[in-house]
Amino acid sequence: MVVSILGCGWYGKALAADLLKTGTIVNGSATSPDKLEALVNSGILPYLVKFDNEQTSFDPTFFKCDVMVISIPPRLKAGEGGGYLSKIQQIIGACVEYKVNKIIYISSTGVYGEYDHEVNEFDEPKPDTASGLILFEAEQLFRKETSFKTTIIRFGGLIGPGRHPGRFFAGKTNIPNGLAPVNLIHQSDCVRITMAVIDKDAFGGLYNACSPDHPAKAAYYSEMTAKANLPSPGFINELKRWKLVNSVNLTAELKYEFKFNKLNDYTF
Repeated sequence: MVVSILGCGWYGKALAADLLKTGTIVNGSATSPDKLEALVNSGILPYLVKFDNEQTSFDPTFFKCDVMVISIPPRLKAGEGGGYLSKIQQIIGACVEYKVNKIIYISSTGVYGEYDHEVNEFDEPKPDTASGLILFEAEQLFRKETSFKTTIIRFGGLIGPGRHPGRFFAGKTNIPNGLAPVNLIHQSDCVRITMAVIDKDAFGGLYNACSPDHPAKAAYYSEMTAKANLPSPGFINELKRWKLVNSVNLTAELKYEFKFNKLNDYTF
């Protein structure tokens, strides 16, 4: 089997490592030549792939795969807004042209706005941020395309190697909404969920990928900074806008069991 990972970064490289252990051939993309060597050193076949309004370039061989995993979040801080959707349309066009049949699109639980209630895959997203709006529109572009089957995985906030949650708020004060629940997921579970989709051929589905553990922000991040010997954060003891993301389809369809049922089970 051949899996191409478009956007072979923090999550993509971890996914590639597990795929390679199964004997899968992994193609990985980078947008600049200086990143290709790191892919080679990881056993990934490197491809320089660019999709943007100014320049589009790629080797068609990258699209000759059994499964395409697309993990390229919009870079709003870098000024990429509406251009992201144009990029997604170009990628979809290439997938159609080169007859990719199965796609996993990595989205985010940010598509759900904070409207003070629990949500799951059966709730219609109502984004309340620019990134959430863009990602939800991108999801629709994939879902309406009939030339291939797309599974959408919405990751919660990412934690894991190199992303210690204790660093998020260390030393900060007057942090609002300290009683709001967190919606996080460890890198290991991100990878294992993706592998489950591939192994079970679960294409055409929608999965929220978020830990079932939802402690309050103040309690969780204070514990994480203490464990990392970092300066304590100061939260305001209040509950403003919030959401709690449940992953119903992971259990019902994939029979998935989280590696980290408790977010503090992992030792950073």
